[in-house]
Amino acid sequence: QVRLVESGGGLVQPGGSLRLSCAASGIAFRFNAVAWYRQAPGKERELVSIISSGHIAEYVASVKGRFTISRDNAKNTVYLQMNSLKPEDTAVYYCNIQNYWGQGTLVTVSE
Repeated sequence: QVRLVESGGGLVQPGGSLRLSCAASGIAFRFNAVAWYRQAPGKERELVSIISSGHIAEYVASVKGRFTISRDNAKNTVYLQMNSLKPEDTAVYYCNIQNYWGQGTLVTVSE
């Protein structure tokens, strides 16, 4: 049974930082690309970042230079380091591998 568990969300002030984690089990983690998506209230889910099995990372334009995705295959975990957070980054962030999704973790950027 594949399971993805996100953690690390919370409330942060604009300009602050958070690090999200996604722990995977039940899947050959090291051979799969892993993606972070987010869904803001009233908006569609969007791809934020993706990291290949070969550690090649890509980002949506709105987070380039602020977010960094990384993976630790020994721990079956992918991370999303988010710096210089803005109110428009407020969303539920989801981890995705193939057609599997985590439950999401809420990030709120507000004064």
